[in-house]
Amino acid sequence: MQQIVYFMISIAIIIFDFRFFFHSRLFLPFLFMAVAVSASRYIVQFFAESKNQKLIEQIFPEFIRDLVGAVKSGMNVPAAIIHISETDYAALNPYVEKMANQLTWSIPVHKVLVTFANDTNNRIIQRAIATVIEAEQSGGNIEDVLESITNSLVEIKRIKSERRAAIHSQAIQSYIIFFVFLGVMVVISTMLIPFMSKVGIQEEGVPKLTQEALTGMMMTINIDTTSVYTFVHTLGQWFVSIDGIFLMLALIQGMFAGIVIGKLSEGTLQAGIKHSLLLGTIAFFVITLT
Repeated sequence: MQQIVYFMISIAIIIFDFRFFFHSRLFLPFLFMAVAVSASRYIVQFFAESKNQKLIEQIFPEFIRDLVGAVKSGMNVPAAIIHISETDYAALNPYVEKMANQLTWSIPVHKVLVTFANDTNNRIIQRAIATVIEAEQSGGNIEDVLESITNSLVEIKRIKSERRAAIHSQAIQSYIIFFVFLGVMVVISTMLIPFMSKVGIQEEGVPKLTQEALTGMMMTINIDTTSVYTFVHTLGQWFVSIDGIFLMLALIQGMFAGIVIGKLSEGTLQAGIKHSLLLGTIAFFVITLT
């Protein structure tokens, strides 16, 4: 139902855009806005899931630490999980409560742990649970294994925090470099190219080919929607015009800059998607409006 609502809103924006802003600089921004509204539900779900995974990773060491304490007190693993399920683990609560309920139904502990790892869909938790299951099946000391896992998780969390703090200044530098890049492109497109075009036209000694090139750089391409062929043809012409080239350069720069920032700061390419979307959106509106 929500997706239908988003789709109808995007259609309304497109109709409004073609009706009132077809030959203005606001045409492309409104068109982009319509696409963004249509895809916003999936984007919000993606970032909500990413945030939830981070919260799960942060609280999981606390869960393992409490489990170690319960096992050291003399409980077996199933009884320890049921006992600590009453503790508040924030984002991890639904999964811990499900484990406790399954154990009260006498489901084998290794199956419960596998289900828990699959439900969270978190690589760190899946690796930790695989280690616990292997130790449980091979008859190892569960207390030592759980304690080692706790120490490993705490160390991983510390390393991630240190890396995020160390790369913070570089991330800010990357944003500043991107904004400087945008500023240079805006100056070139709005000041330098018009000035060169006027000089080329006024100067008699400038070759005719150069004059035509400078004049072509200033040419404005209007998208023709009278038919599918004219729409595709004029859209292709716009993409190879100076406006389209500058827009593509800005979007490419924003996409890869965001991916690099996310990879360096959090270690995953998925983390860079939010930076890429932010930089790409800023680049699109700056280039199309200026």
